[in-house]
Amino acid sequence: MSANWSSNKHQLPLESTPCVSLGFFCVPLLSRASRILTPLWSPRSSAKETKHLFLHLPNLSYLGLCNQKPYPNYTLNLLTCIYIYSSAVEAVRSGSGSDAALWRGRGPCMFRRSWGLGPQQEIIYLPCIYRNTGILKPDYLATVDVNPKSPTYCQVIHRLPMPNLRDELHHSGWNACSSCFDDASKKRNFLILPSLVSSRIYVVDVGTNPRAPKIYKMVEPIELYWKCGLANPHTSHCLGSGQIMISCMGDPSGNAKGGFVLLDGETFEVISNWEHQGEAAPFGYDFWYQPRHNVMISTEWGAPKALVNGFNPAHVQEGLYGSALNIWDWTTHKKLQRLDLGEEGAIPLEVRFLHEPSAAEGYVGCALNSTVFRFYKTEGDWAAEKVISIPSKKVEGWMLPEMPGLITDILISLDDRYLYFSNWLHGDIRQYDITDRRNPRLVGQVFLGGSIVRDGPIKVLEDPENQEQPRPCIIKGKRIAGSPQMLQLSLDGRRLYTTTSLYSGWDKQFYPDMIREGSVMMQINVDTVDGGLALNEDFLVDFGKEPDGPVLAHELRYPGGDCTSDIWL
Repeated sequence: MSANWSSNKHQLPLESTPCVSLGFFCVPLLSRASRILTPLWSPRSSAKETKHLFLHLPNLSYLGLCNQKPYPNYTLNLLTCIYIYSSAVEAVRSGSGSDAALWRGRGPCMFRRSWGLGPQQEIIYLPCIYRNTGILKPDYLATVDVNPKSPTYCQVIHRLPMPNLRDELHHSGWNACSSCFDDASKKRNFLILPSLVSSRIYVVDVGTNPRAPKIYKMVEPIELYWKCGLANPHTSHCLGSGQIMISCMGDPSGNAKGGFVLLDGETFEVISNWEHQGEAAPFGYDFWYQPRHNVMISTEWGAPKALVNGFNPAHVQEGLYGSALNIWDWTTHKKLQRLDLGEEGAIPLEVRFLHEPSAAEGYVGCALNSTVFRFYKTEGDWAAEKVISIPSKKVEGWMLPEMPGLITDILISLDDRYLYFSNWLHGDIRQYDITDRRNPRLVGQVFLGGSIVRDGPIKVLEDPENQEQPRPCIIKGKRIAGSPQMLQLSLDGRRLYTTTSLYSGWDKQFYPDMIREGSVMMQINVDTVDGGLALNEDFLVDFGKEPDGPVLAHELRYPGGDCTSDIWL
């Protein structure tokens, strides 16, 4: 009988004592001893079978064992490997059910076969935007080769143009992910591409030929307007039901409105709103759900008509930007709480729960005052506390006397040990050890451009962190215009990729050189043991050299799933 990984009896203890942990693993090991050794050497095990099993072994550090010192890490990891390996062999040989699909690689990606044990990513998908560049061409989906052994390494190997102009592709998501792990028929073969300005949604087939995607379906804006009263779609997540849920930022008139659109996961037709009528949040942007705690949390950027062509500080005082987390009942779809983060939490953007599905906490990056808040479950509701604050720098030669860091993207490593974020104005990426969830510890930092480079027009008069103005970032002879913004971490946690475009209207305002020269994609080497970030000076994808002219590349996605697209149940 194959192991049923969706049942509670196979959930590994995350906060057990050494005695309990060892006992938990040793007892099953003794009972399975004869079955453990047989698949390792038996001629019945094919080479393909063995390859799949070893590539898809579980995320050991994720299980909460590697950091429980002074436990013997190698012993616990070995026990975990043997136990789950034996279950995997049984599942693959049975050839039926979700277990076989998961272990053979047909089902959506699971954390236990991701962290540090799968093959290195070979390609990355990025939406590329021409809006506000002066080039009248459609946005497109770029496929970039990131395999160091490939002759086309660091090159765009395919471009899929959209059939319309001025869409402003932005973020993307999948038709299937780990939230529908128990359905062996689900495949991660379609990429969902919402357009932030046109409100169009593209469905792209990346399964037939991952290196040369094709447009499969297009959802026109009128569908969102008429059926849902929503516009400006942003974040896309698949649901355990097989449906696709997309957050929206506004109504058809450009006013702020934080609602959610449901798409059918097979036909990609618009079904309806997810939220009840009249219960949309005041603002919309990102969201993350956690079914074990019956909760969904959404964030707030601003009114589309206010931010569409740039940032006006006066609009903050006029109430056109958000400052709260919206807490929703995942089962009933009712809004339970609006958790106001105050002035320090103005413009909360990317929200991330810890990947460990039983954890009732996570983090949100707040752009305007460059803070990170930890949110967590309490006895009766949800609360938040500020855990990171990046001080503004007093400057001259800029639009304001003080320049915030402007935290615009954050992510958490799959083992929940490190948190990363970008300061889009200051120009740096930071790495924090979040083992102590309430007290993140800075362990890595790297500057990759930004507004305060020492030979630029802006002079830093006072810096509470006493940092020198950074040197310009030059890679392969190209001076980087812009600043690190979108982030994506490799599944083994050792390579952090970043692009420099935030949103074309804001790019044009804050980094006009990037509009003229195009954005870039860079890669940072990560020390996963002690912490630390170092630029890979041999890696650069220059989107200023595209065939139709310089373009703005934005979010990054791996074909097999990544740190920001999967939600585990």
